[in-house]
Amino acid sequence: MPTTSPSLRAGRGPWQLARAELRRRPSVKVSLVVVAIFLIMAVAAPLLSTLGGWAPEEFDKSAVDPYLGGLPVGPLGGVSAEHWLGVEPVTGRDLFARVVHGAQVSLLIAFSATAIVVVAGTAAGITAGYFGGRTDTVLSRLMDLTMSFPSLIFMIAMMSVARDVNRIVLMTLVIGLFGWPGIARVVRGQTLSLKHREYVDAARVGGSGPWRILSRDILPGVAGPVIAYTTLIIPGMIATEAALSYLGVGVRPPTPSWGQMIAESVAYYDTDPMYFLVPSLCLFLTVLAFTLLGDALRDILDPRGSRS
Repeated sequence: MPTTSPSLRAGRGPWQLARAELRRRPSVKVSLVVVAIFLIMAVAAPLLSTLGGWAPEEFDKSAVDPYLGGLPVGPLGGVSAEHWLGVEPVTGRDLFARVVHGAQVSLLIAFSATAIVVVAGTAAGITAGYFGGRTDTVLSRLMDLTMSFPSLIFMIAMMSVARDVNRIVLMTLVIGLFGWPGIARVVRGQTLSLKHREYVDAARVGGSGPWRILSRDILPGVAGPVIAYTTLIIPGMIATEAALSYLGVGVRPPTPSWGQMIAESVAYYDTDPMYFLVPSLCLFLTVLAFTLLGDALRDILDPRGSRS
């Protein structure tokens, strides 16, 4: 009777399959390059803004024309040797510094919320699928209840009520609160199909306890779909953070955020399109890169999910 999982018998785990996919698909390689650029931008934001010579909250009144309503001086929104991507109208704050620091804030919230969603969803899904019975019923009803809420409205309400708190931490918790049921359902279904496999039955007959079976036999079996859906969750988290900041209930000034910058730039899209274009393009490229990467990983790590 076999005692190893199918992925181990095949000799290729999720990460080996993922690496093979990266070598085969040009779109995945491009997506990885874009993701890497923005991750480096977020991690090195203080260094990059120092190299640019401006802090994200620093005003440069000489870069805007008070006689033209505070519009940037020079072409393309004030692009110059001093301001690589131009400046904000009225304030004269350096757009490059605010974009890189906005990447740090947006990606920090997105990745932290995704971590909460993946950990909570995977734990709930494995528990419900493996133990079944009343445990499955309670957790499944909790998933249904959470998914039935109009999440964006509740996020706006919760963010509006809470005032004197750390907005980044609050946004992370609020976004993570409504995101876990989706991945929990995926993991639950995968666990149901794995818990009666021969290698799991062999481990159970051999005296392994539930924790050992879950950690050594079930969890590796659901790793592929979890990896794929994690990559697909991230762009949704980035877009959610941007939407909340755009609506004015997310990160508050002077802390920069892509959504907040897009909201402020709407009034200047016709007179200073660079102010609108730069954060919008950053948001678009990041979401697109993660979406393409997630689709590719889902195709190879969870082929049944990609066909459904």
